[in-house]
Amino acid sequence: MSYISKDPSNPSGSPMTTPERHQGDHADGVPEIRLRTAAIGAHADAPTGTLKVQAKKINVFYGAKQALFDVDVDIPGKAVTAFIGPSGCGKSTFLRCINRMNDTIPGAKVTGEVLLDGEDVNDRQIDPVTLRARVGMVFQKPNPFPKSIFENVAYGPRIHGLAAGKADLEEIVEASLKRASLWEEVKDRLNQPGTGLSGGQQQRLVIARAIAVAPEVILMDEPCSALDPIATARIEELIDELRQQFCIVIVTHSMAQAARVSQRTSFFHLGKLVESGSTEEMFTNPKDSRTQDYITGRFG
Repeated sequence: MSYISKDPSNPSGSPMTTPERHQGDHADGVPEIRLRTAAIGAHADAPTGTLKVQAKKINVFYGAKQALFDVDVDIPGKAVTAFIGPSGCGKSTFLRCINRMNDTIPGAKVTGEVLLDGEDVNDRQIDPVTLRARVGMVFQKPNPFPKSIFENVAYGPRIHGLAAGKADLEEIVEASLKRASLWEEVKDRLNQPGTGLSGGQQQRLVIARAIAVAPEVILMDEPCSALDPIATARIEELIDELRQQFCIVIVTHSMAQAARVSQRTSFFHLGKLVESGSTEEMFTNPKDSRTQDYITGRFG
């Protein structure tokens, strides 16, 4: 099974991503809105901007079990970097290293450096709460607070003191919901519970909540795995819009999704980073045979 196809009308052989299915991808009958996202990732130019995150010799242990082995990876700003690989290969474990979420797991130990704008996030002088305001996170299952739509988005700016008053807070909430492509759907019911929204709307609400504190990096751990095809397309289009302002890192099991939304791809296997590069290069000419085997569906 291939995710990069050649077309007779395209004699140069430049990559053309297709909305084929992979493990975790959705069924056939994909609506038009989904198809429009098919060319987002691999057709985009590889980012050449400054690096936002650099990982150096990252090892993660859960008790006596080692989950990551000497991971080195560079993540550029204002681009989408996708982490792919089989279940249990260390993708999400590494993602949690960027905002120190592994600190919340009993027995977890992280060695090595994760540099955010050149500063080690594991430095004792770094406040994890402040770090997590700079590095927002969106999880696999939408997790809105049991509060109103307005309060879900207002919560972060309020506790971090980002609003001088009610008018400022209302402006932040409206701007965040607009950036998350949700404002038009909820502007007349901001006082209703966020948990009453559909799954796709809840995930966009969570994204609005994340961007309301003006983060520099947004981490997304399989943000579409619990969503239907239409909701998935909306999230993918939103990701492409948000990368103009944010560094985005996404964990996904879907090869087609990685090809659509990302400009950089990193392949993990058995706790090790096998290779990393531009998405186009990774999908058309991977350097390691394990990457080729995974992308073509021989395992995983």
